[in-house]
Amino acid sequence: MNSEQLEFYLSKAMDWAVVFVPKVLMAILVLIVGLFIAKRVSAGIKVGLQKANLGIEITEFLGSLFELLLKAIVVLFAASFIGFEISTLLGVLAAAGFAVGLALQGFLGNFASGLTILFFKPYRVGDWVKVSDHFGKVNSIQIFNTTLETPNEKTLIIPNGQVTDNIITNFSTKGKIRLELQVSMPYEESFPKVKEVIQGALDNCDIIMKGESSQIGIESYDSHNIVVAVRPFIHPDNYWNATFEVYSAIKKAFSENGVQAAYSEGVELGKIGA
Repeated sequence: MNSEQLEFYLSKAMDWAVVFVPKVLMAILVLIVGLFIAKRVSAGIKVGLQKANLGIEITEFLGSLFELLLKAIVVLFAASFIGFEISTLLGVLAAAGFAVGLALQGFLGNFASGLTILFFKPYRVGDWVKVSDHFGKVNSIQIFNTTLETPNEKTLIIPNGQVTDNIITNFSTKGKIRLELQVSMPYEESFPKVKEVIQGALDNCDIIMKGESSQIGIESYDSHNIVVAVRPFIHPDNYWNATFEVYSAIKKAFSENGVQAAYSEGVELGKIGA
């Protein structure tokens, strides 16, 4: 490369720098100031949503959505200073969004279901629900999934699409649920007696809701036993404690009232220990 060519390229570079560098600096300035303003505006929007008492789930979601939208507008505006056509960028983004949408239909379905849950509120954080045959307390409602904590402290992450596609049972709307317990009694025993003994045991359990009728009835016939269903009302938060306490109270009541049990090894009757 000779000196004339070098001078030519240096001249072109200087011309380009004189024209382009101020645009880049202006775009950077717009980006910094714009993102700062967008952050402050989105924070103000979140405060306004909180004052509107829309709920923490909707407030967080809408606040994040507005912040993302404002940041996108700032980036597009900054790009226009460099020379990009906003209409062209919007077209490219739309095409890219369409392609991504086709590839992520499942995620978009869960996203739409998340919006449905947030706005129509079939349940809230802290509610006890049954979704897709899974029972637990709602820990969080996110955009793509709902997190449940089961009574045995397992964490279930259920896609929101499965939530809206199935029947949702909310136990917290009434503040009570029925325990579904089973107790065995031998064929030789009198069911009215056993029922009275079980009812007495339930009456002595403070964890059982008072003033609510408990269901006690024969559910099925086994090879050695009659299976008795015991279904008292409890508060959802007391699920496991109530289960253990009721079973213990029934066992004690059987022992005190001489109710016998049939064992699977044979049909002989044996006493139940205290």
